[in-house]
Amino acid sequence: MKRKMRWIVLIPLLVVVSGGFGMWMVTNKWLDDGLEPKADGSNEYAIVLGAKVKKGNVPSLSLHYRLEAALAYAIEHPHVKLVVSGGQGPDEDIEEAIVMKNFLLENGVAEERIIVEKQSTSTYENLKFSQELLPEEVDSVTIITSDYHLHRAKILASKLGWNTDVVAAETPEVVEAKVRLRERAALLKTYIVGK
Repeated sequence: MKRKMRWIVLIPLLVVVSGGFGMWMVTNKWLDDGLEPKADGSNEYAIVLGAKVKKGNVPSLSLHYRLEAALAYAIEHPHVKLVVSGGQGPDEDIEEAIVMKNFLLENGVAEERIIVEKQSTSTYENLKFSQELLPEEVDSVTIITSDYHLHRAKILASKLGWNTDVVAAETPEVVEAKVRLRERAALLKTYIVGK
């Protein structure tokens, strides 16, 4: 009887562990898939996704890395226009997009190359509201965001009818484990719910 009880406990435990491991491997592949195709300047517009702004209107490290990646891309491809996208969170003093625009201006990007989208509060809204600011015929864009965030952004962009290529910004080491774990859950939600 004890042996039977042990199996009753062990079998569900093995199922849960192997299922969890399988989901970990699948989401790991998704995160890797987000890094391709790399942007080459062929899209006229690049959307830079926002992230937290700290007190004093200072970009968080995640946002700073995204802005550094956007700046490098803008310098390499001077014909590309940048859509900076991000609204104001409840704990932020200013819209993320305004901080992003100011950073780019201070670093030599011409104002006429910057389009500001400052209403969004989610990745889906970043893309949807940015789309509303672009010419209707635009069907392909570059997405600039943190490396772990790219796959989900690409999925959401495809739901809006966009083809995409990407510029991957580094993820700060201090938050990498946490944000990657959270992103795995967000990816599963996106595949199930669609947003």
